[in-house]
Amino acid sequence: MLICPLIMLTVWWGLAVYLVINSRKIGFLRDVKPAQDEPSLAIIVAVRNEEADLEHALSSVCNINYTNYKVIVVNDRSTDRTPQILEKLAAQYPQIITETITELPPRWLGKNHALYRGYLQTHAEWLLFTDADIVFEKDAIKKALTYATANHIHHLALMPNVISRSAMLNSILQTFGIMFNLKIRPWEARDPKSKAAVGVGAFNMVRRQAYKQAGTHEAIRLRPDDDLKLGAIVKQAGFRSDVLYGTGEISLEWYTSVGQFVNGLMKNVFSVSKYNLPLALFNGVSAFVGFCLPVPLGLLSGSVYGVLISLGILLSHWFLFWFTPGRKKWWYFLTLTYAGAVMVYIIIKSALLNVKDKGIYWRDSFYPLEELKKG
Repeated sequence: MLICPLIMLTVWWGLAVYLVINSRKIGFLRDVKPAQDEPSLAIIVAVRNEEADLEHALSSVCNINYTNYKVIVVNDRSTDRTPQILEKLAAQYPQIITETITELPPRWLGKNHALYRGYLQTHAEWLLFTDADIVFEKDAIKKALTYATANHIHHLALMPNVISRSAMLNSILQTFGIMFNLKIRPWEARDPKSKAAVGVGAFNMVRRQAYKQAGTHEAIRLRPDDDLKLGAIVKQAGFRSDVLYGTGEISLEWYTSVGQFVNGLMKNVFSVSKYNLPLALFNGVSAFVGFCLPVPLGLLSGSVYGVLISLGILLSHWFLFWFTPGRKKWWYFLTLTYAGAVMVYIIIKSALLNVKDKGIYWRDSFYPLEELKKG
Protein backbone atom coordinates (compact mmCIF):
# COMPACT_ATOMS: atom_id res chain seq x y z
CA MET A 1 0.00 0.00 0.00
CA LEU A 2 2.94 2.32 0.69
CA ILE A 3 4.80 1.59 -2.54
CA CYS A 4 2.81 4.12 -4.57
CA PRO A 5 3.18 6.94 -1.99
CA LEU A 6 6.92 6.21 -1.76
CA ILE A 7 7.22 6.43 -5.53
CA MET A 8 5.28 9.69 -5.50
CA LEU A 9 7.50 11.07 -2.74
CA THR A 10 10.60 10.32 -4.80
CA VAL A 11 9.06 11.73 -7.97
CA TRP A 12 7.88 14.93 -6.30
CA TRP A 13 11.23 15.69 -4.71
CA GLY A 14 12.98 15.00 -8.01
CA LEU A 15 10.47 17.23 -9.77
CA ALA A 16 10.84 20.00 -7.19
CA VAL A 17 14.63 20.05 -7.43
CA TYR A 18 14.48 19.91 -11.24
CA LEU A 19 12.10 22.87 -11.49
CA VAL A 20 13.85 24.97 -8.86
CA ILE A 21 17.24 24.55 -10.54
CA ASN A 22 15.99 25.19 -14.06
CA SER A 23 13.61 28.05 -13.25
CA ARG A 24 16.60 29.94 -11.87
CA LYS A 25 18.30 29.77 -15.26
CA ILE A 26 15.84 32.41 -16.47
CA GLY A 27 16.91 35.99 -15.84
CA PHE A 28 14.93 39.01 -14.65
CA LEU A 29 14.20 42.04 -16.79
CA ARG A 30 14.50 44.24 -13.72
CA ASP A 31 18.25 43.49 -13.61
CA VAL A 32 18.83 44.95 -17.09
CA LYS A 33 20.28 48.46 -17.28
CA PRO A 34 18.55 50.31 -20.16
CA ALA A 35 20.76 51.63 -22.95
CA GLN A 36 20.28 54.91 -24.79
CA ASP A 37 19.72 53.42 -28.25
CA GLU A 38 16.12 53.42 -29.43
CA PRO A 39 15.45 51.23 -32.47
CA SER A 40 12.06 51.78 -34.05
CA LEU A 41 9.28 49.88 -32.31
CA ALA A 42 5.61 49.18 -32.99
CA ILE A 43 3.50 48.05 -30.04
CA ILE A 44 0.59 46.11 -31.52
CA VAL A 45 -2.55 45.51 -29.46
CA ALA A 46 -5.69 43.67 -30.53
CA VAL A 47 -8.78 44.75 -28.60
CA ARG A 48 -12.33 43.53 -28.45
CA ASN A 49 -14.75 44.71 -25.77
CA GLU A 50 -11.93 45.79 -23.45
CA GLU A 51 -13.60 48.82 -21.86
CA ALA A 52 -12.78 47.68 -18.31
CA ASP A 53 -8.97 47.71 -18.59
CA LEU A 54 -8.16 49.46 -21.85
CA GLU A 55 -7.66 53.04 -20.70
CA HIS A 56 -5.41 52.17 -17.76
CA ALA A 57 -3.28 49.73 -19.78
CA LEU A 58 -2.86 51.94 -22.85
CA SER A 59 -2.07 54.95 -20.69
CA SER A 60 0.84 53.00 -19.18
CA VAL A 61 2.07 52.07 -22.69
CA CYS A 62 1.90 55.70 -23.81
CA ASN A 63 3.92 56.94 -20.82
CA ILE A 64 6.98 54.73 -21.15
CA ASN A 65 10.51 56.11 -21.28
CA TYR A 66 10.85 55.66 -25.03
CA THR A 67 10.37 57.99 -27.97
CA ASN A 68 10.87 56.03 -31.20
CA TYR A 69 7.65 54.03 -31.14
CA LYS A 70 4.01 53.85 -32.18
CA VAL A 71 1.10 52.07 -30.54
CA ILE A 72 -1.08 50.35 -33.11
CA VAL A 73 -4.45 49.40 -31.62
CA VAL A 74 -6.68 47.21 -33.75
CA ASN A 75 -10.32 47.28 -32.70
CA ASP A 76 -11.70 43.87 -33.62
CA ARG A 77 -15.50 44.22 -33.86
CA SER A 78 -16.03 45.66 -30.37
CA THR A 79 -19.62 46.24 -29.26
CA ASP A 80 -18.98 48.01 -25.94
CA ARG A 81 -17.39 51.43 -25.24
CA THR A 82 -14.00 50.38 -26.62
CA PRO A 83 -14.27 52.57 -29.78
CA GLN A 84 -15.10 55.67 -27.72
CA ILE A 85 -12.23 55.01 -25.33
CA LEU A 86 -9.84 54.57 -28.25
CA GLU A 87 -11.01 57.81 -29.82
CA LYS A 88 -10.37 59.63 -26.56
CA LEU A 89 -6.91 58.07 -26.09
CA ALA A 90 -5.89 58.71 -29.71
CA ALA A 91 -6.68 62.40 -29.23
CA GLN A 92 -4.63 62.45 -26.03
CA TYR A 93 -1.60 60.44 -27.21
CA PRO A 94 -0.23 61.15 -30.73
CA GLN A 95 1.68 57.84 -30.79
CA ILE A 96 -1.58 55.86 -30.97
CA ILE A 97 -2.73 54.65 -34.38
CA THR A 98 -6.09 52.89 -34.54
CA GLU A 99 -7.66 50.56 -37.05
CA THR A 100 -11.15 49.10 -36.95
CA ILE A 101 -12.11 45.66 -38.22
CA THR A 102 -15.79 45.12 -39.00
CA GLU A 103 -15.67 41.63 -40.51
CA LEU A 104 -13.59 38.53 -39.81
CA PRO A 105 -12.28 36.83 -42.96
CA PRO A 106 -12.60 33.04 -43.21
CA ARG A 107 -9.98 30.73 -41.67
CA TRP A 108 -8.76 33.31 -39.19
CA LEU A 109 -9.12 33.63 -35.42
CA GLY A 110 -10.14 37.17 -34.58
CA LYS A 111 -7.18 38.05 -32.37
CA ASN A 112 -4.62 36.59 -34.76
CA HIS A 113 -6.14 38.46 -37.69
CA ALA A 114 -6.15 41.72 -35.72
CA LEU A 115 -2.48 41.35 -34.76
CA TYR A 116 -1.59 40.62 -38.37
CA ARG A 117 -3.48 43.71 -39.52
CA GLY A 118 -1.54 45.73 -36.97
CA TYR A 119 1.73 44.43 -38.41
CA LEU A 120 0.67 45.61 -41.88
CA GLN A 121 0.35 49.16 -40.51
CA THR A 122 4.03 49.55 -39.63
CA HIS A 123 7.57 49.25 -40.94
CA ALA A 124 9.22 49.36 -37.50
CA GLU A 125 12.33 47.27 -36.88
CA TRP A 126 10.82 45.68 -33.76
CA LEU A 127 7.26 44.49 -33.16
CA LEU A 128 5.79 44.01 -29.69
CA PHE A 129 2.58 41.98 -29.62
CA THR A 130 0.84 42.50 -26.31
CA ASP A 131 -2.60 42.32 -24.71
CA ALA A 132 -4.96 45.16 -23.88
CA ASP A 133 -4.79 44.61 -20.11
CA ILE A 134 -1.00 44.75 -19.60
CA VAL A 135 0.47 47.48 -17.40
CA PHE A 136 4.07 48.48 -18.13
CA GLU A 137 6.59 50.17 -15.88
CA LYS A 138 8.25 53.14 -17.56
CA ASP A 139 11.58 51.45 -18.41
CA ALA A 140 10.27 47.95 -19.13
CA ILE A 141 10.28 48.15 -22.92
CA LYS A 142 13.61 49.97 -23.13
CA LYS A 143 15.15 47.28 -20.90
CA ALA A 144 13.69 44.54 -23.09
CA LEU A 145 15.10 46.09 -26.26
CA THR A 146 18.46 46.62 -24.57
CA TYR A 147 18.60 42.95 -23.58
CA ALA A 148 17.50 41.71 -26.99
CA THR A 149 19.96 43.81 -28.99
CA ALA A 150 22.89 43.19 -26.62
CA ASN A 151 22.34 39.43 -26.77
CA HIS A 152 21.49 39.30 -30.50
CA ILE A 153 18.01 37.96 -29.75
CA HIS A 154 15.35 37.94 -32.48
CA HIS A 155 12.41 37.07 -30.23
CA LEU A 156 11.98 37.89 -26.55
CA ALA A 157 9.08 36.84 -24.34
CA LEU A 158 8.44 38.19 -20.86
CA MET A 159 6.54 36.33 -18.16
CA PRO A 160 4.50 39.02 -16.38
CA ASN A 161 3.57 39.37 -12.76
CA VAL A 162 0.06 37.86 -12.81
CA ILE A 163 -2.13 39.15 -10.01
CA SER A 164 -5.69 38.50 -8.94
CA ARG A 165 -7.97 39.88 -6.27
CA SER A 166 -8.77 36.23 -5.46
CA ALA A 167 -6.23 34.69 -3.07
CA MET A 168 -7.35 31.19 -4.06
CA LEU A 169 -6.89 31.96 -7.75
CA ASN A 170 -3.42 33.32 -7.03
CA SER A 171 -2.53 29.98 -5.45
CA ILE A 172 -3.99 28.06 -8.40
CA LEU A 173 -1.94 30.19 -10.79
CA GLN A 174 1.20 28.92 -9.04
CA THR A 175 0.20 25.34 -9.87
CA PHE A 176 -0.70 26.39 -13.42
CA GLY A 177 2.82 27.80 -13.66
CA ILE A 178 4.31 24.48 -12.57
CA MET A 179 2.38 22.64 -15.27
CA PHE A 180 3.36 25.29 -17.82
CA ASN A 181 7.05 24.92 -16.97
CA LEU A 182 6.90 21.13 -17.15
CA LYS A 183 5.24 21.25 -20.56
CA ILE A 184 7.12 24.15 -22.17
CA ARG A 185 10.56 24.09 -20.46
CA PRO A 186 11.03 27.85 -21.02
CA TRP A 187 14.64 27.82 -19.78
CA GLU A 188 15.53 25.86 -22.94
CA ALA A 189 14.08 28.46 -25.30
CA ARG A 190 17.49 30.06 -25.84
CA ASP A 191 19.13 26.70 -26.66
CA PRO A 192 19.16 26.25 -30.46
CA LYS A 193 19.61 22.48 -30.00
CA SER A 194 16.40 22.18 -27.98
CA LYS A 195 12.94 22.01 -29.54
CA ALA A 196 11.54 23.93 -26.56
CA ALA A 197 10.08 27.32 -27.47
CA VAL A 198 8.10 29.88 -25.54
CA GLY A 199 5.84 32.79 -26.28
CA VAL A 200 3.74 34.90 -23.92
CA GLY A 201 0.64 36.82 -24.94
CA ALA A 202 1.47 39.60 -22.51
CA PHE A 203 4.81 40.29 -24.18
CA ASN A 204 6.01 38.80 -27.47
CA MET A 205 8.67 41.05 -28.96
CA VAL A 206 10.17 40.05 -32.30
CA ARG A 207 12.35 41.58 -34.98
CA ARG A 208 10.36 42.40 -38.07
CA GLN A 209 12.69 40.38 -40.31
CA ALA A 210 12.36 37.27 -38.13
CA TYR A 211 8.59 37.62 -37.88
CA LYS A 212 8.24 37.96 -41.64
CA GLN A 213 10.53 35.02 -42.46
CA ALA A 214 8.77 32.84 -39.87
CA GLY A 215 5.50 33.34 -41.74
CA THR A 216 3.85 36.09 -39.62
CA HIS A 217 0.51 35.37 -37.97
CA GLU A 218 -0.64 33.92 -41.28
CA ALA A 219 1.26 30.76 -40.31
CA ILE A 220 -0.71 30.46 -37.06
CA ARG A 221 -3.98 32.05 -38.16
CA LEU A 222 -6.13 29.35 -36.51
CA ARG A 223 -4.14 28.79 -33.32
CA PRO A 224 -5.84 29.83 -30.06
CA ASP A 225 -2.40 29.41 -28.45
CA ASP A 226 -0.95 31.94 -30.90
CA ASP A 227 1.42 33.38 -28.30
CA LEU A 228 3.19 30.06 -27.76
CA LYS A 229 3.15 29.25 -31.45
CA LEU A 230 4.67 32.60 -32.39
CA GLY A 231 7.73 31.77 -30.31
CA ALA A 232 7.82 28.31 -31.85
CA ILE A 233 7.69 29.37 -35.51
CA VAL A 234 10.36 32.03 -35.00
CA LYS A 235 12.70 29.49 -33.43
CA GLN A 236 11.89 26.86 -36.07
CA ALA A 237 12.83 29.40 -38.73
CA GLY A 238 16.34 29.47 -37.27
CA PHE A 239 16.16 32.67 -35.22
CA ARG A 240 17.25 33.16 -31.62
CA SER A 241 14.62 33.27 -28.89
CA ASP A 242 14.77 33.93 -25.16
CA VAL A 243 12.54 34.57 -22.16
CA LEU A 244 12.87 36.64 -18.99
CA TYR A 245 10.80 37.13 -15.87
CA GLY A 246 8.96 40.44 -16.08
CA THR A 247 8.25 40.63 -12.35
CA GLY A 248 8.21 44.26 -11.26
CA GLU A 249 8.20 45.48 -14.87
CA ILE A 250 4.95 44.26 -16.46
CA SER A 251 1.79 43.03 -14.78
CA LEU A 252 -1.80 42.07 -15.44
CA GLU A 253 -4.88 40.80 -13.70
CA TRP A 254 -5.53 37.77 -15.88
CA TYR A 255 -8.79 36.66 -14.26
CA THR A 256 -10.67 37.90 -11.21
CA SER A 257 -12.04 34.59 -9.91
CA VAL A 258 -11.53 30.84 -10.10
CA GLY A 259 -14.74 30.47 -12.14
CA GLN A 260 -13.60 33.06 -14.67
CA PHE A 261 -10.22 31.32 -14.91
CA VAL A 262 -11.88 27.96 -15.60
CA ASN A 263 -14.20 29.39 -18.25
CA GLY A 264 -11.41 31.40 -19.84
CA LEU A 265 -9.21 28.37 -20.45
CA MET A 266 -11.98 26.32 -22.05
CA LYS A 267 -11.20 27.83 -25.44
CA ASN A 268 -7.52 26.96 -25.73
CA VAL A 269 -6.48 24.10 -23.41
CA PHE A 270 -7.64 21.44 -25.89
CA SER A 271 -5.12 22.79 -28.40
CA VAL A 272 -2.30 21.65 -26.08
CA SER A 273 -3.45 18.08 -26.80
CA LYS A 274 -3.54 18.85 -30.54
CA TYR A 275 -7.33 18.48 -30.51
CA ASN A 276 -6.88 14.77 -29.84
CA LEU A 277 -9.48 13.52 -27.34
CA PRO A 278 -7.60 10.36 -26.20
CA LEU A 279 -4.45 12.43 -25.67
CA ALA A 280 -6.38 15.06 -23.71
CA LEU A 281 -7.93 12.39 -21.49
CA PHE A 282 -4.50 10.84 -20.97
CA ASN A 283 -3.10 14.24 -19.99
CA GLY A 284 -5.99 14.76 -17.59
CA VAL A 285 -5.56 11.36 -15.94
CA SER A 286 -1.79 11.88 -15.70
CA ALA A 287 -2.30 15.24 -14.02
CA PHE A 288 -4.81 13.66 -11.62
CA VAL A 289 -2.38 10.89 -10.66
CA GLY A 290 0.55 13.26 -10.31
CA PHE A 291 -1.07 16.28 -8.65
CA CYS A 292 -4.24 15.07 -6.91
CA LEU A 293 -3.53 11.57 -5.58
CA PRO A 294 -0.14 11.61 -3.81
CA VAL A 295 -1.02 13.44 -0.57
CA PRO A 296 -4.49 11.85 0.00
CA LEU A 297 -3.11 8.41 -0.85
CA GLY A 298 -0.61 8.58 1.98
CA LEU A 299 -3.04 10.10 4.46
CA LEU A 300 -5.62 7.40 3.75
CA SER A 301 -3.15 4.52 3.87
CA GLY A 302 -4.00 3.87 7.52
CA SER A 303 -0.41 3.92 8.72
CA VAL A 304 1.96 6.34 10.36
CA TYR A 305 4.41 5.82 7.51
CA GLY A 306 1.76 6.83 5.01
CA VAL A 307 1.10 10.06 6.88
CA LEU A 308 4.84 10.78 7.07
CA ILE A 309 5.17 10.20 3.34
CA SER A 310 2.32 12.62 2.68
CA LEU A 311 4.03 15.21 4.87
CA GLY A 312 7.22 14.61 2.90
CA ILE A 313 5.35 15.25 -0.35
CA LEU A 314 3.83 18.42 1.12
CA LEU A 315 7.33 19.51 2.08
CA SER A 316 8.42 19.06 -1.54
CA HIS A 317 5.47 21.26 -2.58
CA TRP A 318 6.61 23.94 -0.13
CA PHE A 319 10.19 23.71 -1.40
CA LEU A 320 9.01 24.03 -5.00
CA PHE A 321 6.67 26.96 -4.37
CA TRP A 322 9.03 28.86 -2.12
CA PHE A 323 12.26 28.55 -4.08
CA THR A 324 11.00 29.11 -7.62
CA PRO A 325 10.87 32.78 -8.67
CA GLY A 326 7.63 34.68 -8.23
CA ARG A 327 5.54 36.33 -5.58
CA LYS A 328 3.58 33.99 -3.37
CA LYS A 329 2.18 33.48 0.10
CA TRP A 330 3.48 30.80 2.44
CA TRP A 331 0.27 28.73 2.36
CA TYR A 332 0.02 28.35 -1.43
CA PHE A 333 1.76 24.99 -1.32
CA LEU A 334 -1.12 23.57 0.72
CA THR A 335 -3.50 24.13 -2.20
CA LEU A 336 -1.57 22.18 -4.84
CA THR A 337 -3.83 19.11 -4.61
CA TYR A 338 -6.94 21.26 -5.01
CA ALA A 339 -5.36 23.36 -7.76
CA GLY A 340 -4.35 20.19 -9.56
CA ALA A 341 -7.98 19.05 -9.45
CA VAL A 342 -9.08 22.37 -10.97
CA MET A 343 -6.58 21.93 -13.81
CA VAL A 344 -7.68 18.32 -14.39
CA TYR A 345 -11.28 19.53 -14.61
CA ILE A 346 -10.27 22.16 -17.18
CA ILE A 347 -8.25 19.71 -19.28
CA ILE A 348 -10.99 17.09 -19.44
CA LYS A 349 -14.02 19.37 -19.66
CA SER A 350 -12.50 21.56 -22.38
CA ALA A 351 -11.76 18.47 -24.47
CA LEU A 352 -15.22 16.97 -24.02
CA LEU A 353 -16.93 20.33 -24.55
CA ASN A 354 -14.97 21.17 -27.70
CA VAL A 355 -15.64 17.71 -29.15
CA LYS A 356 -19.34 17.97 -28.29
CA ASP A 357 -19.59 21.44 -29.86
CA LYS A 358 -17.32 20.40 -32.75
CA GLY A 359 -15.35 23.59 -32.20
CA ILE A 360 -14.60 26.43 -29.79
CA TYR A 361 -16.42 29.63 -28.93
CA TRP A 362 -14.21 32.67 -28.45
CA ARG A 363 -15.46 36.22 -28.09
CA ASP A 364 -18.86 35.44 -29.67
CA SER A 365 -17.26 33.70 -32.66
CA PHE A 366 -17.35 29.97 -33.40
CA TYR A 367 -14.37 28.12 -34.88
CA PRO A 368 -14.95 24.53 -36.13
CA LEU A 369 -12.55 21.82 -34.96
CA GLU A 370 -11.98 20.74 -38.56
CA GLU A 371 -10.57 24.18 -39.32
CA LEU A 372 -8.59 24.44 -36.07
CA LYS A 373 -6.85 21.13 -36.71
CA LYS A 374 -5.54 22.56 -39.98
CA GLY A 375 -4.08 25.58 -38.19
